[in-house]
Amino acid sequence: MISKDLKLFTSLKELVIKTFLKSHNAPKSVKDWSGNEIVLFQEDLLDSVKARVSEKWFYTYFKNDADKLPRIDMLNLLSTYVGFKSWSDFKIKNSKSANHKTKTLKFFVFPILLCIILGGVWIMNRSHTYTICFIDDIKGQPINTIGLDIKILNTNDTPTYIKSDTSGCFNYTTKADYIKFVVQSPYHKTDTIVKSINNINNGNIKLNTDDYALMLNYYSSKNIIDWKAHRANLDTIFSKDALIYQIFPNNVGIELYTKNEFINKLTTPTKSLKHMKILSKTYSNGKIVKLKFIVE
Repeated sequence: MISKDLKLFTSLKELVIKTFLKSHNAPKSVKDWSGNEIVLFQEDLLDSVKARVSEKWFYTYFKNDADKLPRIDMLNLLSTYVGFKSWSDFKIKNSKSANHKTKTLKFFVFPILLCIILGGVWIMNRSHTYTICFIDDIKGQPINTIGLDIKILNTNDTPTYIKSDTSGCFNYTTKADYIKFVVQSPYHKTDTIVKSINNINNGNIKLNTDDYALMLNYYSSKNIIDWKAHRANLDTIFSKDALIYQIFPNNVGIELYTKNEFINKLTTPTKSLKHMKILSKTYSNGKIVKLKFIVE
């Protein structure tokens, strides 16, 4: 019974992710989600069912293959999030569907097994070429004006070091079914990324801008031309009437910024800018119309 329920929970997780992706941009595989995507999911769950899950809970039951079910109250909340009345309602409706599929699949088992056996050797010796491109999270544009430092970690020997090219991308060929790497940039926050073979063609990675480092460089070098160009670029990104909220830690309140006030904040090298983290963004006609951020 536990094994059957775990399979149903896996189906529920897949439906939860599919529901989230209808209104948010994130990798199709939850194992490839970064901290920013997890925060967006926490916010969406809170808006939809008035409940919040911790990052530790998310890693236990979503990032990893759980060997036990979550509490029944969490199962009910997730089931409600995807449109069912409760976990029991989800189990009843999906168990019927699963039984029908099982009967249908019996006619195809042997041909499929034969294909797997014949293709096994070819798959084991096949190399995969990953193409990864980097996008600035705020601007939504390729990071191609500077070379990013890439450290490939999933090798048995020492790490492999490469740089992104003039298009803001890099290619890496391996027989492994995943690629794990650290990306570093002078003006973006360092991040560790894992990409699996299942989303090999979905290689766009969003990097959070380190606005403090960028502005400090402009100010220290008196680079007024690039600083003004950066402000002008931000002005085109945000809608004239954009709603910009600063969320304070521990839910103590929020503060509303105008477009110009927020651009001023992004283009002045203050200590608060160094610890700013974008929580969510909403686009309309290619412009940001709503943004939430926190200073950690």
